Amino acid sequence: MLNTTRLCATLALPVLLASCSGEETTAAALAHPDETGVLKVSTRNGSTTYYTDRFDQPAGPEYDLVSRFAEAQGWEVEWDIQFSTAAVLRQLAEGRSHLGAAGLTRLASRDERFTQGPVHHSVREQLICHREMVPLPTTFDKLEGVEIQVVADSSYVETLDNVVAEHPAVSYATTEEMGTEQLLAAVFEGELDCTVADSNIVAINRRSMPELALVMDLSEEQQIGWYLAPGNDTLAAEAEQWMSTDAGAAAISYVDTHYYAYISEFDFVDLDTLVSRIENRLPQYIDEFMRAEEQTGMPADLLAALAYQESHWDPLARSPTGVRGLMMLTQNTARSLGVTNRLDPVQSIDGGARYLAGRYELLPEDIPDPDRIFLALAAYNVGRGHVLDARRLARQLGKNPDSWSDMREVLPLLADKRYYPDLRHGYARGYEPVHLVERVRNYRDVISMAFQ
Repeated sequence: MLNTTRLCATLALPVLLASCSGEETTAAALAHPDETGVLKVSTRNGSTTYYTDRFDQPAGPEYDLVSRFAEAQGWEVEWDIQFSTAAVLRQLAEGRSHLGAAGLTRLASRDERFTQGPVHHSVREQLICHREMVPLPTTFDKLEGVEIQVVADSSYVETLDNVVAEHPAVSYATTEEMGTEQLLAAVFEGELDCTVADSNIVAINRRSMPELALVMDLSEEQQIGWYLAPGNDTLAAEAEQWMSTDAGAAAISYVDTHYYAYISEFDFVDLDTLVSRIENRLPQYIDEFMRAEEQTGMPADLLAALAYQESHWDPLARSPTGVRGLMMLTQNTARSLGVTNRLDPVQSIDGGARYLAGRYELLPEDIPDPDRIFLALAAYNVGRGHVLDARRLARQLGKNPDSWSDMREVLPLLADKRYYPDLRHGYARGYEPVHLVERVRNYRDVISMAFQ
């Protein structure tokens, strides 16, 4: 991928701001990216928009979509990081950015002010409260006296205004100081009764805040997408056209797979157990996971997540099929790795890490991460032979064997009688590695905090 990122972080103040160069920019002066080679994009920090990952690299659904769009056009991206949706929209209104990509809900009031770009996902607005709130306000008549706070100038304000119009006893407050994820954290900490958030934001944040309770949907499906500065009709049409191509569809599919697809696998009851065991069990083994990373290159938090999926960090764990230990190694696998005692957590972690690294190294080097890691995890679970069968089958079906998005659809076909009789290694419960990968991804999101 081209180097398409330049960062320009500005404060969300209601005054005229300078661009990265220090010069004022107006709507009339903002040239089409074809003239400058630069697409100016305003966004906000958030798990569903733009953030810096554990490798100090920019990431997020909006980041990935915009970057792929810009790359297709041959442009660099100049990112303008704001602290609120209102500030993003203000940048557009003042002509300081071409494009607003910040999880913006499509609203009639916004359609009147800005040029519509393409939509890329649908969400529902949800009322979120702490699950220990008694009683949970599951109907509007139970919301009287409930403290609700939402982000100012967000789509949630319009939604709640409609609720209040029909149920005058309901009240709410707005804030410009906190974002949606901060408000969710305030609910989680018991500092606020309830807030409203988009369903994708809720899903991601409930993995680290299991006490958040989804009380009710406040809206039907709503579209989220990009808005452009007024008058940018040509650029809007180009964005719309790209989003409708195979490349645009592939970008959306990547975002779905990378950020959202595995969330449905998450067991929020199990999360309580995980959080407890991060405190009580993980400290005994964290140094061993770190040492295994140094020796194999497999990330320590990934190994810890895999071990939790396999044994819940119980060194004496045993399955009915005879796999044992922290990493649940078979007797044959242990023997091939030189592991003499599967119940020894040091040997088990070392052996499991080397085994996963071996599955990873045997895959083609040109498969990019994280897809290569996901395929290695699948091979750890179901065996390399079955993964090779699935890759061959993927090619036969016109799918990409290097893409986890495609392979998570193909692997379950290893149990389909239409296909497995013709496969080299025959039948396999191919749905199991898919579930394992998705659960490990979820566990890793939570566990990774312990390794920072």
